[in-house]
Amino acid sequence: MQHYLQFKDFSADEYAYLFARAALIKKKFKAYEKHHTLVDRTLAMIFEKASTRTRVSFEAGMYQLGGSVVHLTTGDSQLGRAEPIEDSAKVISRMTDLVMIRTFEQTKIERFAANSRVPVINGLTNEFHPCQVLADIFTYIEHRGSIAGKTVAWVGDGNNMANTWLQAADLLGFTVHVSTPSGYEVNQSIAGLRSADSYRVFSDPLQACKGAHLVTTDVWTSMGYEAENDARRAAFASWCVDRAMMAAAAPDALFMHCLPAHRGEEVEAEVIDGPQSVVWDEAENRMHAQKALMEYLLLGRLG
Repeated sequence: MQHYLQFKDFSADEYAYLFARAALIKKKFKAYEKHHTLVDRTLAMIFEKASTRTRVSFEAGMYQLGGSVVHLTTGDSQLGRAEPIEDSAKVISRMTDLVMIRTFEQTKIERFAANSRVPVINGLTNEFHPCQVLADIFTYIEHRGSIAGKTVAWVGDGNNMANTWLQAADLLGFTVHVSTPSGYEVNQSIAGLRSADSYRVFSDPLQACKGAHLVTTDVWTSMGYEAENDARRAAFASWCVDRAMMAAAAPDALFMHCLPAHRGEEVEAEVIDGPQSVVWDEAENRMHAQKALMEYLLLGRLG
């Protein structure tokens, strides 16, 4: 049994399989062909953080695989409050086949997984967002081919997305140019990298974007940090991905954002709604990549 709690939980070879499988699953979806590999399987989704894309992508994806879904919110599950996390894991994993959790501290999902009889997927924590980067890389491959040897520019907060991009670069052989305001840097110890060779740090976001094949960002204030919103607006004022940054990138560079986006803050409207943006493909690909992931965790490799 495998869990998917961080991007580095899988090998490069496993990711090659997942990307190929996601492409096949998406092709069948577009052709209205049934792909019911998880009939009679049940996914439990536990949300301590609100969600649109995570809920829709996992729920629709599981139904498209022929399975069913149990949706639990904070009020329903009371994870770690009315009942210890360990006890919740033992109960829920006896009644379902797969669990996706979107919560705050990474330690919560790790404690749940340690006591679960079924695979556990990280739908987002404060520290990591592996399903999003899984979909992002799949989207890049769709549009431009292999990401190996390429450069990804991360502009903005050194958050869960940044940590996950660093893990992906470390594993899949590309480079991340990181530019964050002072005080919001990526913590390499949290990312758990084998070395620092796969990323470079830039104080100037424009310089970070020079020659990049992909420019990506996120909101300035992630969920759970709303009290810092005013301070972050001031600190991040120069970290808005604009047309100058995209012009500095490679001529065929793509722009991505995990959404929701605030036009005029972390990205100009002309960029996110412009010809280099693939954010809508990226959003849809959450579903297809996660279908491949759920199938793999439950059934292993299929021919």
